[in-house]
Amino acid sequence: MNRTRSRALYERARGLMPGGVSSPVRAYDPYPTYITRARGSRLWDVDENELIDCCMGFGPLILGHAHPAVVEAVREQAGKGMLYGAPIEQEVELAELVRKHHPNMEMMRFVSSGTEATMHAIRLARGATGRKLIVKMEGCFHGAHDSVLVRAGSGATTHSSPDSAGVPEEAAANTLLVPFNDISAVERALIENRDRVAAVILEPVMGNVGPVLPNEGYLEQLRELTLEHGVLLIFDEVITGFRLAMGGARSYFNVEPDITTLGKVLGGGLPIGAFGASEGLMSHISPLGKVYQAGTFSGNPLSLSAGLAAVRTLEREGHQELGRRGEIMREGLARIIQERGLPYQVAGVGSMFQLFMTDRPVRNYRDALTSDTRTFMRLFHALLERGVYIPPSQFETCFLSTAHSDDDVRRMIKAYDDALGALE
Repeated sequence: MNRTRSRALYERARGLMPGGVSSPVRAYDPYPTYITRARGSRLWDVDENELIDCCMGFGPLILGHAHPAVVEAVREQAGKGMLYGAPIEQEVELAELVRKHHPNMEMMRFVSSGTEATMHAIRLARGATGRKLIVKMEGCFHGAHDSVLVRAGSGATTHSSPDSAGVPEEAAANTLLVPFNDISAVERALIENRDRVAAVILEPVMGNVGPVLPNEGYLEQLRELTLEHGVLLIFDEVITGFRLAMGGARSYFNVEPDITTLGKVLGGGLPIGAFGASEGLMSHISPLGKVYQAGTFSGNPLSLSAGLAAVRTLEREGHQELGRRGEIMREGLARIIQERGLPYQVAGVGSMFQLFMTDRPVRNYRDALTSDTRTFMRLFHALLERGVYIPPSQFETCFLSTAHSDDDVRRMIKAYDDALGALE
């Protein structure tokens, strides 16, 4: 595969951006692939290599690239203006559409990213309860703001240390870490810090260490436990919202959180985020209450228009075919590793999947960390050479879209088979 232009662009970028990229997960050796255009399930790089895309922008593009309905909605809005600094009709329409599928979000605010959504959701929880502490699951990613950018602690309920230089220790000190899928650890944290915890926040399906599903009954027990202790439950559905189902993980698992955050699919490929809760909780948000939230690009006309088009299209197309193809993909990968005698794990749900290169079942962050990341990157490059683009990290999730065909899935399964064979 010729990648001459990608290499040349990377050499230019290295002197302009740290690591030559605008987000660290896009950086990989020897240089990343630079994309020039995309349509449906396909990417084309600057060297005109055609790739089946299983990254899908890290999740937002559930309809595939450049879906005609989304493109037309953006084109129409751009012709009318791209920013007003004033309310618009589309934010009312999208809010009504979100509430239709997420009825627990009686009121909401639109922001510009998932990071903003989780940051404000946590601020809301603290402001509404008057408490400082939050409980976070190890490995759940809630954006890059200070209170959630923490590494795994040595104990189940220890106070956290910053996971990044530039984050003061006191900023992370109010975050308690517990393992995902360990309800007893959550219970200990709430008992040991009684009346001090504002909220428990988690991805109901972990997506940023690869897809890790909740154990049966885990989310239900978490809901009961937080109610018992008067603690708010925050579902970070930036990844699962509108992807796992129209009502996200909340409807898929039939568990109601107090606060929900959304992003990715909600914007149809443009930057967006949202957080919402009951009218009572959201009344704490300014200008009604004392919890401040604002943003120049909050409720951006282009993002709202793209999101409306995407969600309305997804309502018509549904998740049935997406889920069926996701199951075929996971079954195909499971068959390959069984036939080749490889001690790997296939994980995922709906249109999400990943191959964990570890011999232990992955139920939490620490299990995921046992994966052979070097071999995974060899697999990434072997798949790239065979025309399949996946996220360049073991600790991410692969995504399908409604644009992926059965033939795409068959070709991807064959590419995995050939690539794994080449690694032996």
